[in-house]
Amino acid sequence: MSQRVWDAFLTAQDKASLRERPHLNYGFGERPALILVDLYRRVFGDRPLPLIESMKEWPLSCGMAAWDAIPHIQGLLESARRARIPIVHVTFLNGSGVEAWWDQGRLRDRKTYAGEIADPAVADRVRRGGDIIDEVAPRDGEAVILKSSPSAFWGTPLVAHLRANQIDTTIIAGESTSGCVRATVVDARTNRFNVVVAEECVFDRHEACHAINLFDMHQKYADVLPVSEIFEHLETRTAARRTTVNA
Repeated sequence: MSQRVWDAFLTAQDKASLRERPHLNYGFGERPALILVDLYRRVFGDRPLPLIESMKEWPLSCGMAAWDAIPHIQGLLESARRARIPIVHVTFLNGSGVEAWWDQGRLRDRKTYAGEIADPAVADRVRRGGDIIDEVAPRDGEAVILKSSPSAFWGTPLVAHLRANQIDTTIIAGESTSGCVRATVVDARTNRFNVVVAEECVFDRHEACHAINLFDMHQKYADVLPVSEIFEHLETRTAARRTTVNA
């Protein structure tokens, strides 16, 4: 790949350092799983809109960056299903009485989760905010994990689920690149999984944050790959499985 999304943000010194110490590929390992992080309604809104317009209806929206990622994520999801690898959908734990990371800052109005919102439209958006969007909805048999922190690993059964399936590689998609995706990537590496990030299948509200966090993860924790390369790997697995079944 000659051009990466982060190239425009790198200085001459950054580029020189990469020539001295290029990225070390971690690879896919033998048993991958797909983890879809936080593909819930509140980052998409109900319809495709430019970011600033969308934020007026859904303040945590990522605007068109979210909608543009959907076809790539759908393709990755279908490829994973054909390859019959484990798929994990992650969304936030909402309305449970358990204090979550976003509860502690300025985003939290405690009336929000107490059913005390006067505006029905706002109340409806709050209620649906954590719903995984229909375009990438889980199917029967696919794991759904609810989290109360940025990382999909913290305080959840994700490690146990992956170990039970003898997984050695996590393929990660979702949002936001600089937030919950990054936290999940770091914890995946901390737990000694190989990590692959699907470049077109992650997104963020801010372009610079998106690009630089992909660069940083690629240098330290993961292989950030075009989704076409991940398709190729998964389709190879699918073909090998079919050959074995038909042998």
